[in-house]
Amino acid sequence: MTNSSPIPCVGAVIWNARSEVLLVKRARPPRVGEWSLPGGKVEAGETLHRALAREVREEAGLEIEILRLIDIVELKEDGRHYMLNDFTARHVSGDARAGSDAADLRWVSPAALDNYALWPETRRVIAQSAKQLTK
Repeated sequence: MTNSSPIPCVGAVIWNARSEVLLVKRARPPRVGEWSLPGGKVEAGETLHRALAREVREEAGLEIEILRLIDIVELKEDGRHYMLNDFTARHVSGDARAGSDAADLRWVSPAALDNYALWPETRRVIAQSAKQLTK
C-alpha cells in the first residue's frame, strides 16, 4: 500500500553512435544500488522533456535529443508510487560521467545487457526503445 499520490518521474533509454545504451547504478531511491536508466523526479512546473534533459545533464553530464515516449511504467516501493515516463533519446554531446544521483554509469551494448541485473521493466523498455529506432 502506498502513502502518497503518484510521483511523476522521467527516464531515458539513451543511445550513442555505437548503438550502446547508457546504464546508471542508482545512488538514490527507488531501487538504490541497482542498474537502471538515467532519470529522476519531475520538479514543479517542469515539462517532462525539460525534466528529462535536466536529469540526464545532472546524472550523467550529457546533452540528449529526446525522440519519443516509450511507455509509462508504475513502480510501488517503500510506500511510494512512482510514475516513470520513459523516453527514447540520442546522445548529442558530453562525456558520460556519474553525477550525484549515480554511483556509476557505463555504455553497454544490447548484447551485454544480460551481464547486468536489471529490473524486468527496464529490460522491456530498452527492447521497446530499440524497436522504435528501427521503425
